[in-house]
Amino acid sequence: MKAHIFPGQGSQFPGMAKDLYENSWRAKEILDGANDILGFKITDIMFSGTEEELKQTKVTQPAIFLHSIALVKSVDENFAPDMVAGHSLGEFSALAASGVLGWKDALRLVSIRAIAMQKACEKQPSTMAAILGLDDKIVDETCRELDELVVAANFNCPGQVVISGTVEGVNAACEALKAKGAKRALLLSVGGAFHSPLMEPAREELEAAINDAKFFEPTGSIYQNVNARATKDPEEIKRNLIAQLTAPVRWTETITQMYADGATHFTEAGPGKVLQGLVKKIVNDVTVESMVFVLPEQV
Repeated sequence: MKAHIFPGQGSQFPGMAKDLYENSWRAKEILDGANDILGFKITDIMFSGTEEELKQTKVTQPAIFLHSIALVKSVDENFAPDMVAGHSLGEFSALAASGVLGWKDALRLVSIRAIAMQKACEKQPSTMAAILGLDDKIVDETCRELDELVVAANFNCPGQVVISGTVEGVNAACEALKAKGAKRALLLSVGGAFHSPLMEPAREELEAAINDAKFFEPTGSIYQNVNARATKDPEEIKRNLIAQLTAPVRWTETITQMYADGATHFTEAGPGKVLQGLVKKIVNDVTVESMVFVLPEQV
């Protein structure tokens, strides 16, 4: 069975989706439409902006979402996947690709999410760090033991957990985890403490927008970040999507569950290859690849 996975923040790059725009009428239609919906020319930043410009949360999240959806719609207008999952932001791409949301409605939610997260980040200095070489449980328990606000936020693959919290909390956790044998504790260049309690103001803002949106039953099973279980229930999908902002991304469990449910082929639909690398570290005997749009001159 084939599974499609959609990347989140960190997969952006200058020039993203430009080839799609220039060679696929469907991608051009989506990206031009996105400029109108967002109220600024995101295509200018995607195609010719700097890495710093692309790192702005209000730009990064819509840009990655748009790249994924433009790619999927260019490859197959009637895309109907068996099973999908998305890493953090990528969950919105997964929902749009599988028919839960129209791409325009999904983009509006992504924009609201990005701006709300940016505002939450500005309220208090906060950050994230990647912890390498320790068991998930040790990272989680160590964060819980500290007096500062810090949590395990992304369980990406065995031996790779991202922690999130106040600057003081993350620094304290990094020192504690290095003392417990972490190979590396690497501070990340991010806007703030995603998937932590510090995102509560953003969660409240996004909740109102999600509850106002119409969600449909997906074409296949959705494996969501908060519980790593399959669902097709639109109301459950809404609840999980709202909870996602302050809850950890259980990516290791998600891929493990998809594999247990019969996934033998994982295709990453979007910019970069980050998720392919993670899948290879989680399960062994599967095929992993990028979704590719064949340019007209290559046909």
